[in-house]
Amino acid sequence: MELLINIDVDDLEHGIGFYEAGLGLRLGRRLFDNSVAEMHGACAPIYLLAKEAGTVATARADARRDYARHWTPVHLDFVVEDLEAAIERALGAGAEIEDWPQDFDWGRQARLSDPFGHGLCFIEWRGQGYGAVASP
Repeated sequence: MELLINIDVDDLEHGIGFYEAGLGLRLGRRLFDNSVAEMHGACAPIYLLAKEAGTVATARADARRDYARHWTPVHLDFVVEDLEAAIERALGAGAEIEDWPQDFDWGRQARLSDPFGHGLCFIEWRGQGYGAVASP
């Protein structure tokens, strides 16, 4: 099975700029009459989809796209080697900090949001990472 990650943004150029400068991804190609940007550098391609604010998200719901900070049960975690450096880079590109780094048995984590309201986390592994908390 192949995994593709799609992220709606209301300004494609701003999205490309943030994900390049803030996360170190790189633009692979543009698709669908320049309405989609395929970003490389993660373990799965990330597609930024240009979708105007206020447009209907699905045919089955009245929900409309809103790029203010929002919550969804799905978010992306980016594993980084230097948590503080990753935070500074993302903040400099327009991210907002939600929770400063916290320490866990498996490593450290910080919660942020991108300029489009999407939640994301940075994780810096310690030792065995999640292996330190694996159930027998």
